[in-house]
Amino acid sequence: MRRKTSSALRVAQVLLAVVSLLVLGGTAFAWSKLNQITDGLTRSDVIGSGSNSPMDEQNILMVGLDTRTDAEGNPLPEDVLDQLHAGGAEDGGDTTDTMIVVHIPAGGGNATAISIPRDSYVQLAGKFGKHKINSAYTYGQTARKNELKAQGESGAQLETDSAQAGAKTAIETVQQLTGLKITHYAAVNLAGFYYVSQAVGGVPVCLKAPVRDSYSGANFAAGPQNVAGAQALQFVRQRHGLPNGDLDRIKRQQVFMASMAKTILSAGTLTDPGKLDALIGAVKKAVVVDTNWDLLAFAQQLHGMSAGSINFVTVPVVSITLKTPNDGDAVQVDPQQVQRFVREVTGGSAPSSSASAPPPSSAAGDSALASYVVDVRNSSGVDGLANRVADKLAAAGYQRGSVTNSATRRTSTVYYGRGQRSQAEGIAEKLGGVAVASDSSLEKDHFRVYLGQKYSDDSGVHPASAPVIAEAPAAEITADGVTCVN
Repeated sequence: MRRKTSSALRVAQVLLAVVSLLVLGGTAFAWSKLNQITDGLTRSDVIGSGSNSPMDEQNILMVGLDTRTDAEGNPLPEDVLDQLHAGGAEDGGDTTDTMIVVHIPAGGGNATAISIPRDSYVQLAGKFGKHKINSAYTYGQTARKNELKAQGESGAQLETDSAQAGAKTAIETVQQLTGLKITHYAAVNLAGFYYVSQAVGGVPVCLKAPVRDSYSGANFAAGPQNVAGAQALQFVRQRHGLPNGDLDRIKRQQVFMASMAKTILSAGTLTDPGKLDALIGAVKKAVVVDTNWDLLAFAQQLHGMSAGSINFVTVPVVSITLKTPNDGDAVQVDPQQVQRFVREVTGGSAPSSSASAPPPSSAAGDSALASYVVDVRNSSGVDGLANRVADKLAAAGYQRGSVTNSATRRTSTVYYGRGQRSQAEGIAEKLGGVAVASDSSLEKDHFRVYLGQKYSDDSGVHPASAPVIAEAPAAEITADGVTCVN
């Protein structure tokens, strides 16, 4: 009986941890719950056949669909739509409001959840041209829906079949952008946050300032609070009125998922039969997974995974105010920069994809500088400073290294390895004449910049348009372990 219980535990981890936003690991379910979870779960044939060995690397594309239908293609109830502030059943374009690639290394280990801004302007798969990445699903779905309508298909079957085509287009587009091969797919519909957050009795969140947004319906006070149902959806959907728009919304989604993990793993949530049944029901209402996903085999990789085993990051962006010919303002991303970042956070598993990525933006500086890698450390306490300086150096022709925060210091310094003082002085001059110093631990052509409190940022790059390279926030405000956000 011990083996069956352990298997059921890991399968439950897969469905609830990965499908329900990869945050419900470490649960303990009786074997009798296994069929309850897997039976009736909606499947979609969107991933080609491949290995399901527990030893293989896994990259799960999780999308949040702005759809007014449930997992089986049936319209959501009008009372639910009213509470979601989502308009009628005919509204919405089935775009992917949330796109996260969950990477689990071969053989298991800590997971990395890589968020992709929904408005990233990219080349779509399927010859649909260049558009915002959240529309990849819509383009693929609409094209197939028109074909199926012409063949006489209608109703829920039309919705599910066309959704399958949309998912395939989204998957191929994400593969092109990140260089990662997507091995599995999970989609959560518009009401997913509504159902799951209600099932667990609400999720603690915290806001730095009060917000009121007529678009999403969000109306929250500042400070810690508990959100469930419609409020949970409003919390993760709002982007109007936030300082950094969609980037702030991504941060909200990340802290919401982390907080949900803490809530579900807390004593009492999964030992309560009523909450457990409600949670299973919520997953089945809101979630679609790919047909070829062998959940039992995959569950082996999640053995021992907990909320603390998940690292949330966001791909780097160049600008959040890119003007496009037909799609309005979009988020500018450099596919080569994105793939380099993905390789870093996944341990080098994502191959560079020159065939799918356009040439990088031309830099104004000397091409010889491209061999010099420059790390930037923010020791000033000024949010976003390291990213702006890294952007300035990249524009001059230097190769971007790692960008993080560091312990506070007053002065700024460029560190260099053996015999490369003159090169470091060139970097220091670009930064307004800061000090240089040797560091024998640095390899040839590798430099490290520390930005102190006295550093004056004259990069000319507006904070909103500076690349975001997963820089750790300085002195995060927390409320009992829950990160406060915009």
